[in-house]
Amino acid sequence: MSKKNLRRISQGVFLLLFLFLFIQTESKGNDIIGYPVRLFLDFDPLIFLATLFASHGGEIPAAFFLSLVTVLVTVVLGRVFCGWICPLGTLNTVAGSFKKRHPGPMHPNWHKIKYFILIVLLVSSVFTLQLAGIMDPLSLLIRSFSLSIYPMLNYGISGVFDAIYHTDIPAVVNPSEAVYGFLKNSLLAFRQPYFLQAFFIGSIFFLILGLNLFEKRFWCKYLCPLGALLGLCSRYSLLKREVSEGCTGCGMCANACQGGALSEKSETWRNTECLACFNCDDICPQNAVSFGFGRPETQSLDLGRRQVMVSVLSGVLAVPLFRSAPFSKPGYSDPRLLRPPGALEEKEFLRRCVKCGECMKVCITNGLQPTLVESGLEGIWSPRLIPRIGHCEYRCTLCGQVCPSGAIRKLPLEEKMKVKIGLAMIDKGRCLPYAHAVPCIVCEEMCPTSPKAIWLEEVAVKGRDGKVLIVKQPHIDLDLCTGCGICEAKCPVGNRAAIYVTNIGESRSRENQLLI
Repeated sequence: MSKKNLRRISQGVFLLLFLFLFIQTESKGNDIIGYPVRLFLDFDPLIFLATLFASHGGEIPAAFFLSLVTVLVTVVLGRVFCGWICPLGTLNTVAGSFKKRHPGPMHPNWHKIKYFILIVLLVSSVFTLQLAGIMDPLSLLIRSFSLSIYPMLNYGISGVFDAIYHTDIPAVVNPSEAVYGFLKNSLLAFRQPYFLQAFFIGSIFFLILGLNLFEKRFWCKYLCPLGALLGLCSRYSLLKREVSEGCTGCGMCANACQGGALSEKSETWRNTECLACFNCDDICPQNAVSFGFGRPETQSLDLGRRQVMVSVLSGVLAVPLFRSAPFSKPGYSDPRLLRPPGALEEKEFLRRCVKCGECMKVCITNGLQPTLVESGLEGIWSPRLIPRIGHCEYRCTLCGQVCPSGAIRKLPLEEKMKVKIGLAMIDKGRCLPYAHAVPCIVCEEMCPTSPKAIWLEEVAVKGRDGKVLIVKQPHIDLDLCTGCGICEAKCPVGNRAAIYVTNIGESRSRENQLLI
């Protein structure tokens, strides 16, 4: 079997593993996630470094040290992670297969761009600005699948089977229902997920795949910061490419190279760009190309002193640029910004959150949604609870279980039920018992705390006709309310609920309190 076929098998196995773990990263009816897709992020050295720098050596999940395995393998074998394991790289390869022509790199020096992106991300993280998760390929892939691709597939597949069901043709409906039942139990979500910015996030993902139609593995060659980091490690790799005197300079190896490791002069090989695909070995008609182990020979990587300095300066300037908005002002907090229970204090949370979207995927009520500018551009795509979409389930701790960076702490259930993420407020101008003398006790009935954080006061009120009515008006117990938002989610007042939750009183902040 050729090395090319072995690589394809490896890529397929790891892509299937990724998809399996992705599907498993959801509630199965209990409060335990068995095999979350965060496993791939645990082996990601870029996420590890950026989180380590941004938290200034703070507590790092032990699983992150698995990323050192990736570094060690890269030092020995080169960028095998990119060529044989990375699921986004595999999808790029599949998308690139639709491009039949095999020209050389469009812009031979564009491979430097990813190194400049890496410098910006790491330098900004040193100054506590965590941006790595936005462009890290694994975080990007999980976020895209969680918030856009998976909901889209759920909606499309369910729509097809619904259309078949409404044909009322038994010979068609009966087998289709059997297939649909199997998909519901294995592949599809328990209920259709909906996410804000799904179109925006999905468009970015499809754009990355579409770039392969201009040049194969465009993202991997020119933009991937993880590939740049592994490229730096592969400068010292023990696996070396050798070309014998039988080489005729036909250029077939340059056309087959997935990473653009061969420059315009085919005899010049950049080991930092080699994805260890071994295409050049398989395709060489003279068998002049081979790979073997030997003493590491460090190859120069000339990025240009000016370009490196500009990248460093850009990483430094990004910090005040991102934090010049009011969101960084002491004492200011967007009242709509409800973080998941277990989230660290906001500044530390933003230093750690890698915007992977796993917490949003596992939220069983679909209440966790990606932010846009509610916490500034620094916090884009970080999780935020929107109670009107879905409340925080009182007996659920899944978001803390799947968080790969510790931005959301894994809480025991007993502790989680006491954590405050905000405080409910009553809008008396919209509340039925207050504003319209209409009996309503939905918020009190739905309150999950024991004793209930919402209590009712019987009050005699007069209607327009002068008759006295007894209604029960709700009040909030400041000590018992956790801000879970179920009262807002279930409030029967349409359009805008008569009871709403703000983040004041959250446990994670000493300043954002109602009573100082």
